[in-house]
Amino acid sequence: MPRKARIDYPGGVHHLIIRGIERKRIFQDDQDRDAFLDRMGILLLESKTSCFAWALMPNHAHLLVRTGVVPLSNLMRRLLTGYVVTYNRRHRRHGVLFQNRYKSILCQEDPYLLELVRYIHLNPLRGKIVESLHAMDQYAFSGHSAIMGFWIREWQDTDTVLGYFGHIEKTARIKYREYVEKGVVQGRRPDLVGGGLIRSMGGWEGIQGLGKWRGRFKGDERILGESRFVGEVLKASEEAMERKYGLRAEGFDLERIIERVAALFGMSVEEIKSTGKYRSGVAARSVVSYWAVRELGMSETEVARRLGVTQPAVSQAVKRGAKIIEERHLKLKQD
Repeated sequence: MPRKARIDYPGGVHHLIIRGIERKRIFQDDQDRDAFLDRMGILLLESKTSCFAWALMPNHAHLLVRTGVVPLSNLMRRLLTGYVVTYNRRHRRHGVLFQNRYKSILCQEDPYLLELVRYIHLNPLRGKIVESLHAMDQYAFSGHSAIMGFWIREWQDTDTVLGYFGHIEKTARIKYREYVEKGVVQGRRPDLVGGGLIRSMGGWEGIQGLGKWRGRFKGDERILGESRFVGEVLKASEEAMERKYGLRAEGFDLERIIERVAALFGMSVEEIKSTGKYRSGVAARSVVSYWAVRELGMSETEVARRLGVTQPAVSQAVKRGAKIIEERHLKLKQD
C-alpha cells in the first residue's frame, strides 16, 4: 500500500518522531546531541517555526512544532540531512542513519498541545535516562529544562506553554511543573499518536454499539484530534490535492506558470528566467516559485534546478511570492 502524503499547512501543530534505522542509536554522546540542537535551533529561527516541546533519546527524538513560512518537509530535510553528514563524518561511517521517513502527526491545538508537551518532556524519565522529575528539571536534552528556566534555548517557545498556566512567570512555572508531575503515573500514551477520528469516539470499543454505522468511521494515523477537526483537515487536504491535479490536467506546468506571470508583470519569459536582481524580476520569479511549489506541488529542488538558482533561494522566493500575491490580489488562473 502506498504511503499517504504528509499533511502540512502554515500554522499547523505537528508532533514529529525521528527514529534510528533498525532502532540503532542516532546520538552517541553529548557532542552529537549538541550538534543536532545547534542545527535545529538555527533552522527553527530561520524558518520562523515555533518549537513547544522536544526530547532527545538514544535512538529517537520527539519534536512538537508549529510550522512557519517554510514547509515542514523542507525544514526536516535540511535538519536530518545536515545532521547525518556531520554524524557520519565524525564517526567515520557511511549510509543511512534514520528509519524511513520521520513520522509527522498533525495535532489539534486544543486540547492536545499541553498533553503532548507533557508526554514528550517525560520521555527521558519514562526511558530511565534520568532518575527523577527533579533530575529532569535540569536535564539538558529535553525542552522541560528550558521551561523550568535551567537552560536558555532562544529557539524554544517557552512563553506559549507557560502562558497556559498564568501571566506571572514564577507562578506559571510552578503550575506547569505540577501538571507535568501528574503525568508521571500515566506512563505511555498510545492515545496520542494519530487516528483521531476513531479515538474521539472512544476507540473501536467505543463505537462497537453503533452496529452497521461502525464502518463509516475512519481513522488517520497522520492526525490527532476530535472528529470534526480530523474531518476538516482531510477535506482541506483532499481539496488541495484536487486543485493540484486539476491544474496539471489543464496543462499547467512551470513553463505555463512563467508565461502567466510574464503577462501579469508585463515582462517577457526571457526576462523572468534571467537571474538578474532587478526588483521586478525578483518579484516575478517569487510569484513563479510560489505557484510552482504551493499550487502545482513541485519540489523546491526541482524549481531551483529549472530556474538555475539554489534551493534556499527558491525557499525565500516562495515566502516573498506569498506576500506579493496577497498584496496584489494575483490569480494563477484567469477568470
